[in-house]
Amino acid sequence: MLTVLVDYDSGNLHSAEKAFQRMSSEVDGGDVIVSSLPEDVARADRIVLPGDGAFPACRNALTRDRAALFEAIVAAVIDKARPFMGICVGMQMMATWGREYEDTKGFDWVGGEIAKITPSDPVLKVPHMGWNDLVLDPSATAHPVLTGIRTGDHAYFVHSYSFRVADAAHRLAHVEYGGDITAIVGRDNMIGMQFHPEKSQTTGLKMIANFLKWAP
Repeated sequence: MLTVLVDYDSGNLHSAEKAFQRMSSEVDGGDVIVSSLPEDVARADRIVLPGDGAFPACRNALTRDRAALFEAIVAAVIDKARPFMGICVGMQMMATWGREYEDTKGFDWVGGEIAKITPSDPVLKVPHMGWNDLVLDPSATAHPVLTGIRTGDHAYFVHSYSFRVADAAHRLAHVEYGGDITAIVGRDNMIGMQFHPEKSQTTGLKMIANFLKWAP
């Protein structure tokens, strides 16, 4: 079994790589590599797409500057239904549209848009940064990646934009921050996390372990 963390120059993947390798050794999840090669994505059993920075920049870095890599991701995730995890902007790009700086088309894998966080309480600052308590939505009940995860478990966030899903069935969890903010989305063989599971200690490591055992 092979899990590929996709490298498209969207941030430092060292901590994510170490977290996935650690949990893979604990659950016998196979090899974990960081790669920018389309051929590695093509042979991967699971694919992880991280992302740090602005939506348009990440989208262009992947789909415009590395078209062959993106085509390999689409073939693996959509055509072959390989398990996929998007992290932070990697999750946001699963949406139909991103509204950061300019309207930018997303992958349209999960209907919805990425919009600026606007807390109802002016005391709350943007970006939404730090630890927050997950609130599981009804759609999360049977999801294998969320096995053992409960409402109130902590996750670590750093973001200014959030996912507004078109279909509530695709939102698996949210957090409260002057209004509710989508924390996890998912459908079929795909799951996306607005927070960083590799930085979310016990909660994040449990999700990573579950992902490495997931067989949709």
